[in-house]
Amino acid sequence: MSTLLQWLFGRLPIGWLQLTHSRPRFAAALAGVAFANVLVFVQLGIMNSMATATMKPYAFFQADIMISASDANSMTEGGNVARQWLFQALADPDVIAGTGLFIANVSWARAEKTLGLTTYGIDPAVPMFLSPDMAAKAGTLQLHNAGILDRFSRGLPKDEAAAIRPQTPLSFEVSGTTLSLYDTFAGGGGFGGDGYMMVSDQTFLTLFPARRSAAPDHILLKIRPDADADLVAARLRDLVSDKTLRIRSYAKAAADDLSYQQTKRPTGIIFGFGVIIGILVGIVIVYQVLSTDVADHLSEYATFKAMGYSQGFFLGIVFEEALILAVLGFVPGFAVASGLLAGMAAVTTLPLAMTADMAVMVFIGTLVACSLSGAIATRRLASADPADLF
Repeated sequence: MSTLLQWLFGRLPIGWLQLTHSRPRFAAALAGVAFANVLVFVQLGIMNSMATATMKPYAFFQADIMISASDANSMTEGGNVARQWLFQALADPDVIAGTGLFIANVSWARAEKTLGLTTYGIDPAVPMFLSPDMAAKAGTLQLHNAGILDRFSRGLPKDEAAAIRPQTPLSFEVSGTTLSLYDTFAGGGGFGGDGYMMVSDQTFLTLFPARRSAAPDHILLKIRPDADADLVAARLRDLVSDKTLRIRSYAKAAADDLSYQQTKRPTGIIFGFGVIIGILVGIVIVYQVLSTDVADHLSEYATFKAMGYSQGFFLGIVFEEALILAVLGFVPGFAVASGLLAGMAAVTTLPLAMTADMAVMVFIGTLVACSLSGAIATRRLASADPADLF
């Protein structure tokens, strides 16, 4: 390592030699940097999984514009929307079709645990509003009290999910109604439930008799291929009588939902603070190591300073130490965090995974944090007089 560093820096690797002079301290410093990396990685992984889980339901449908209640901060929150606004929206020449979307939670009581399924009800006669995978299975939704289940639902055995087919449906009771599952789709457990389920709007109203067909949770609209969704949405805000409604492009609705989850919901704020705390922990640990190293070698630094070496030379040594700690501390942190995220994903079925973007971002952040710690640690040398250092 010394030979490699000497070739890279073009001089004796003083920083490496100082770090490795005390092996226990060096190991403790690397462990501290690795711990900070693990903390940041896990928090980022959870934040990314929350973003993925938030956007997942939007991928189940295909729409250009969504009409929601004024308090609909997310797809699953907010009041109902009167269906009459759908007919007003259809008066716009660029709006070619519309349908209502119903959303509620279904509890499936099982011997092992009760599954909470976020259930969507939509008219299967208009498959244009469903994703290609859903549209191919929409025919089964027209059967009496039929549904399609998320095969990755948390708590659902894989073999049981694999056995669900049109020829071998799986039935269970919901509020006194027998619901038959004829097929599955790829979803995955989220933060608001164990999985998802798709039914027809008529089956939905059977499962939830207190709901009315005239009041869906959202209204989905399709526009002409050459029309601009944002411009049509702006026109609809003038056209529709109820000015309190949130009329946005489907992409804007998804982006607003994600922003709300990350910046307004407690979970998003907590995980964001977790990332900040992880960075601060890393800065403090590296600063403590480097400042202690500077204090332990004040006489050597004084000698160099008396010989005429500039502050830049001392910064170079400390930055060398900071970069070594950053690189060597990142490797075990990355390995441990990857294992933790994989284990958490297997247990929770949340979309937790190490990504290349996360790895690059955390690595660059580690380099910056360690360099900042090194710059702070050399402040004492900048103002010190060589005679006083002796």
